[in-house]
Parts: sequence; structure tokens; C-alpha cells
Amino acid sequence: MATDRAALLKAFDESRTGVRGLVESGSGVSSVPDLFVHPDPYASAPLAPPGISIPIVDLSLPAPLAARGGGGGGRPQLGLLPPQRAALYGRDAAGGGGVNYYSNIDLYRSPAASWRDSIRVELDPNRRPDPFRMPHACLADVPGWDAHATAVARAVLGLLSEGFGVAPPELEEMSCLEGKVMFCHYYPACPEPERTVGIVAHTDAGVLTVLAQNGVGGLQVKHTDADGRDQWVDVKPVPGALVINVGDLLQIMSNDKYNSVEHRVIMNAQDKARVSIAIFFTPGKKGDSVLYGPLPELVSSGNPPKYRNFTMSEFLETILRARPCEQGLN
Repeated sequence: MATDRAALLKAFDESRTGVRGLVESGSGVSSVPDLFVHPDPYASAPLAPPGISIPIVDLSLPAPLAARGGGGGGRPQLGLLPPQRAALYGRDAAGGGGVNYYSNIDLYRSPAASWRDSIRVELDPNRRPDPFRMPHACLADVPGWDAHATAVARAVLGLLSEGFGVAPPELEEMSCLEGKVMFCHYYPACPEPERTVGIVAHTDAGVLTVLAQNGVGGLQVKHTDADGRDQWVDVKPVPGALVINVGDLLQIMSNDKYNSVEHRVIMNAQDKARVSIAIFFTPGKKGDSVLYGPLPELVSSGNPPKYRNFTMSEFLETILRARPCEQGLN
């Protein structure tokens, strides 16, 4: 059985067409192939009752009002034809001229594959993507999306800094917005949405994530109610709005003032594909002499540090051992 699965994984990967290729093949797919079947994928926690929703913050408001709650928008239009996808296909996050296309970076390590394909684009100032590798459809849109998402991340990081009593420029001066990578996820329509997932439950490793999604839902975040019960809450698409995730690093740096949000993407019965485009922000300074941990201003005798200081290489090694699906977020 293990040998059969390994052979199927290899054949799927070497097709270089991804899940989208399965769906768009001449015969199509009427059921989810065994490689993508997750046993009881939605049993971990119930859905939240009606009335519980994710807060929307209007960043056009004055800062004090925006900090209390009430979207900006913009997303590049990305599309690749099958030959373009095949030409970019590859799992080497360090190679590919800063642009890779693949299906499931953890394909050979996870118990079951997820129903999505991805394009990964390096946006780090020191590792810009090769323009000759960049699909033509992306060339005009990616720089603008990068600039827009970075401006949003800067504004949000400033508000969050004020929220835990730190001068707004401090986290940016620590290079928290310099390390950037963009992931464009494509979730094809699924014939059996109850048997697979788009992305398994996880938290983001970095500081912040800025996400744009099309009108097809599926993103959910885990919420713990007043009685300590976990529930999944739908993050319904709002026209013109962006989704902001706090990552593990910001939770550590805030000494648990802000919590990294656990989230997942479920499949739905719609005939339309879901598309999301996210930029993950991490510190750009990664030398062995640069340490990260709880900010000194937030630590006291009454609020001791909950984490030790560490280098980015130590942090990334720990993350990738625990969550190989996040390979490449460095």
C-alpha cells in the first residue's frame, strides 16, 4: 500500500499539472482521488453559531477609531495556462529564479494531499524574482500588490504596536516587514468537498500575513468561546477587504499580547474555484548575532518573558521540523 501511494504521488508530481490539471483534464474528475482524501477532515471542532463573525476594521478612519474596529482592497489578477505552469513547476524554494509553481509543498510528507496548487514569488529585497521567469500576466500586477500590501502591513503593525505600548516604528525598524514572500493559492472546484481540504489547520509562522481572496469562501479561523470551547468561524469574503493574520513571531514578540490565529481552508460545493493571494512578512535581519524574543518593554517582574530569545535560523528550523508545509517561508 505504501509503495502504491509513493508511486501515485510520484506520477502526480511528475505530471507537473497540479490539482487544476486533474480537474481540467479531458475526462475531469468525478470523485476525489485517494491521495487527497482526509479521514473525517472537519471533525476537529464544530462551526460557530450564526452571529459570530470576524471584525472588520476601516483603515481609512483616524488611527484611534481604526484601532477599535470597522477594509482597503486591491489584488493582482494572476493566471497561468498549463504550459506556463509546467515550465515553472518545481519544489526547490531556493531555486526557480524566485518563482515556483507546485501542488502541496509537503506532498511527500503529509498523510494526505490538499486540494490546491500554489505559485510562490520571492519579494525579499535581496532575492527579487527573475523577471524572465515571472509569468507575463503577473509582471504588471505584482509590484503594485507588493507595495499596497506592504503599506497595509505597515499601518496595521503600527496600530498593533500602539496596542501593546510600543512606539509604532519599532517593529519596522527591527526589519519585521523586510522579509517577504507571496503565495498565490488556487483551489479548484471539488467534486466531493466533504472528503478533502484546501489547507489543513495551522498558524502562520511570520509576523503578519496580508491576504486577498476572491468571492468564493472557504477560509475559517478557530475561535474559543467564553466557556473554552473551540469553534470554526467563516471568514466571509468582503468586497475590497483584506484579511490580516497575526503570526507566531508577533505572538512571541508581544509576549502573548496578540495570539497567532489558527486557520484552515475548507472545500465548498460551489462550482467556482477559490483564489487567494497572500504576502507573508518576516524579519529581514537573519544573522546569528540578531536575536528575537519578547520585546524588553513588555517584560517585567509581573509579566515575565514567556519565550527565550533566539535567532531566525533557530526559529525557522523549529518551524520546519514541526510544520513542513511551511517550507519556503524564510
